[in-house]
Amino acid sequence: MKIRVLLLSILLILPSIATAGEAILIGGPISLSGKYAKEGEQGFIGFKVAEKWVNEVYGGVRIGNRRVPIRYVYYDDESKKENVTSLVERLIKVDGVRFLLAPYSSGLTLAGAPVAEKYGALYMSHGGASDRIFEQGFRYVVQTIGPASSYQRSVVDMVKAIDPSARRVALLFEDSEFSRTVMMGVKGYLKEKGMKIVFERAYPRNVKDLTPVLTEMKARRPEILLGGGHFADGQLLAKQMGDLGVDVKAASILVAPTLPAFAKTLGKEANGFIAPAHWEKGVRFNRENSKGIGLGYFGPSQEWFIREFKKESGGLEPEYHAANAMASILAYVKAIELAGTTDVDRVRDAMDRLHFVPFYGEWKIDPETGKQVGHKMILIQWQKGRKEIVWPEEAQTARPCYPMASCPGR
Repeated sequence: MKIRVLLLSILLILPSIATAGEAILIGGPISLSGKYAKEGEQGFIGFKVAEKWVNEVYGGVRIGNRRVPIRYVYYDDESKKENVTSLVERLIKVDGVRFLLAPYSSGLTLAGAPVAEKYGALYMSHGGASDRIFEQGFRYVVQTIGPASSYQRSVVDMVKAIDPSARRVALLFEDSEFSRTVMMGVKGYLKEKGMKIVFERAYPRNVKDLTPVLTEMKARRPEILLGGGHFADGQLLAKQMGDLGVDVKAASILVAPTLPAFAKTLGKEANGFIAPAHWEKGVRFNRENSKGIGLGYFGPSQEWFIREFKKESGGLEPEYHAANAMASILAYVKAIELAGTTDVDRVRDAMDRLHFVPFYGEWKIDPETGKQVGHKMILIQWQKGRKEIVWPEEAQTARPCYPMASCPGR
């Protein structure tokens, strides 16, 4: 048993094994352990599935008359900023990777960005949503995941469509780069929609007890809660809301409700909670409905992706983190093909013109900042132990439960 554990530990810190022959190296630090291990696992499997599709189904990246395979190269960053910084440099200088994939979370993504910029390597954010990453003047940093400032705006739109009289809002977010950006992005939007912030707090990372702050929030009688940060704190927030009997009409928590572990841990108390998401099973993009959008559709079908993800993971269901990961590699492939070369600067120039649709949804960046502007958020809600798409209306698999106390199975 000790030998097996030692071998597993070694595998997690070594880069992936290279295949023989010419290949385009794409990769980066990935959180296979530590705080972001759940989200990192999703991204890791998404990258592996993307590598399989590009090489085995698509036949490799088309450059002139050649078809060139890709090779995914990675190290476990253990969810630590200092590791991300050193590993990005190692990937560039030792492994020769010029097309980097940033790790999950805004904090870790921002930690590696200056290193990639220093060496002129492209750095794709698949899980770092903070707008601030793209306000530093970086040339080589680009984004697939949507910007954090837009995350909770869909909740405001949904609530105002259902209940125009709702006004009282509580903001309770993790004190992290990503969460602060989400909170700042929604504050102006709430004012624009005539809603009032009656409570606003940020809690520390790795928080173990939210009882005091939730008790204070409950006394302010909010109708809507917008909060959370990442998986662990979001799950704690939802659980302690139930323990304290915090009653709001709608509660949207970042990240945590998008993962099956949320409902597995909370049981019926998960029902009613909402989360913004970038992708969910049931949101359909295909060749037919993507005609006329940029370069049109590119990549596998959603069905292929889900099937191969489950096969690669041993039965796990893919979440939006995995879809982000797949779309990031597809964007690199299309940009390289559009440029007709692997020259980094020409590929970066091609990204300014790149506009296409994978099963994940539209991909298009702002040429000045590298920020994603094409992708649109959806809202999911747990109902009867199932995750349903409740917003926008055209993407619904179920109508939203509102107020959340009326949600079936709660």
